[in-house]
Amino acid sequence: MPTKRRRLMGVLFLITASLIGSSMPSVAAPVPGSHWFDERAATSFTVEDGRFVDGLGREVVLRGYNVSGETKLEENDGLPFASVADAEKSAAALRALGGGNSARFLLSWAYAEPVRGQVDHTYLAAATAQMRAFLRVGIRVYPDFHQDLFSRHLFHKGSWYTGDGAPKWVVDAGGYPRESCGICLFWGQNITQNQAVTKATYDFWHNKGGIQEAFLATAQTTMAYVAEHLTAAEFAGVVGFDPYNEPHAGSYDPGQTSRTWERDVLWPFYERFRARMDAAGWRDKPAFVEPNLFWNANLDFQRQEGGLLDAGRLGPRYVFNTHFYDQKAISGVFMWGRAKDGQYAGDFGTVRDRAAGSQTAAVVSEFGHPLGGTVSDKAPTVGKAMYQALDSRLPGSTWWSRPEGSGPVLSGSQWQWDIYHGRHRELMNGNPDKVLAAADAWNDEDLSAVRLDDSDAPVLRQDARLLDRLYPSATAGRVLAFTYEDRSRDGSTTLTWNPVPASLPRVRELVGTGQYGVLLWRSDGASAPTELHLPASFGPERTTVVSDLGVLHGLPAYDSGTAIAVAPEPGGTASRRVLLTANSANGADDADDDDADGLHYALITNGATNPPTDLLLAARAELAAWAAERR
Repeated sequence: MPTKRRRLMGVLFLITASLIGSSMPSVAAPVPGSHWFDERAATSFTVEDGRFVDGLGREVVLRGYNVSGETKLEENDGLPFASVADAEKSAAALRALGGGNSARFLLSWAYAEPVRGQVDHTYLAAATAQMRAFLRVGIRVYPDFHQDLFSRHLFHKGSWYTGDGAPKWVVDAGGYPRESCGICLFWGQNITQNQAVTKATYDFWHNKGGIQEAFLATAQTTMAYVAEHLTAAEFAGVVGFDPYNEPHAGSYDPGQTSRTWERDVLWPFYERFRARMDAAGWRDKPAFVEPNLFWNANLDFQRQEGGLLDAGRLGPRYVFNTHFYDQKAISGVFMWGRAKDGQYAGDFGTVRDRAAGSQTAAVVSEFGHPLGGTVSDKAPTVGKAMYQALDSRLPGSTWWSRPEGSGPVLSGSQWQWDIYHGRHRELMNGNPDKVLAAADAWNDEDLSAVRLDDSDAPVLRQDARLLDRLYPSATAGRVLAFTYEDRSRDGSTTLTWNPVPASLPRVRELVGTGQYGVLLWRSDGASAPTELHLPASFGPERTTVVSDLGVLHGLPAYDSGTAIAVAPEPGGTASRRVLLTANSANGADDADDDDADGLHYALITNGATNPPTDLLLAARAELAAWAAERR
């Protein structure tokens, strides 16, 4: 939407709201913690000019988790939670402890359609109720019909492995060979080495016996049910749908390559799924489509050409959706030692480039690293390097010298957020002699970022400084560059990969050993504020903001005339956000005068204790000169 038109719409909205005030009908009560702009922002979520935008035209970044691997298990009948109360507990913790504003919400085809042609509306009702728990605390959701290794019903009771996804009737009709992976060290090797998995997967893509059409019909029924059973405000928080997790051909036809398979098989499937979305009332929501899962593998012998190269322009109807795991680090063989500054800049840079080439937004809907087992010692540095690469395509060591190369801030959903971690009671493949309780209870995975303590309260399993991060959740304009130094820990060692350079001595003094983030953005002139999620480690009273909009130590509560302020995030979970308003009603007394081109900067840190005014002003002078070089 052109800037002038967006400004005009914003003015008209404010005038209309002031005229009719409380006489406006409401379909739902406002989300707790909301301000005047929040309801309008939540009315839509679209792709525009290669980025996510909200109802106010602000650039949106989704950060959160997969909810959850529990859906893969039988113990709760393919649902993420045993009850809505547990869903509410998990959602509140994801917001307040995990710093998330979104969730990839897993669904099960096996439980949605246990009998061919008969969708289980009881399952859909339970899943929708659990989804609602997240929407009601302000968390945006994108559902995912999840699968791994096609189906758990391919695996016999004595198997070392299991799967999830397709219903039993699909497997029964397929007549597949007894599954066996041979000599496999990791469950993922079944994808290409287990003939039962490869044959069943191949049959799905070629619609043998009409199974793909059955899946599409169930997906349409599911989407229609969700649309009909959420309020309009709740449904607005459902931002799209992920049609198929980690697609792979199973096996290729003679002469077929991974790229031609994407073009001739995978993409037509996505077009058919897109049509089902439209028919179910999801026309205005994008499909979060994944390429061949091996397109960006970081082991050369696994990588296959792909990335939806022949799909043309994806936006705004499709989002480029991919996963990234460091298979070198997970192997324990191909990467010795820890991850380092900039370790994944190239990998995530490729995601940015592919999305830009497709003219759409990108999301990394799975990433993470095992938190238990022989390679868990790498998790702190691997996690830090992955979040660093989501924030910017530059290593910390070079960010300050060339922030214009930072690229867009990527959205992402970490795998995973399972409050039942370590408390499962899963009969693996229905075997009463193989009851799994530990970790994630699925193929020896141990990746949940959360668990319940002895009082049944959610607690983090990873450093809060890594997970609960500063990030620009909604920018009124265009993000030019962003970085965040979380000071997360590897054991007793604090990791600092982006120190403030010696060329900015007063900024360096102000930050000290604290956490800090820097946002450089160009305003679109809108009246709504730019928002950054404020981690719990940034108490408002000890947070310092140095910006062209003003300089503050200790943040005031937001009102419409405050340029720099703090406010609760919508949802009533006690999570907070920094609000930066470039054209607030009263402005800031100490704001810079030079705003002709709409360029703004803000440093946010918790490193200073009662900093003197001369230090604050000197730090702003340094930042102003640094930002001016980027005009």
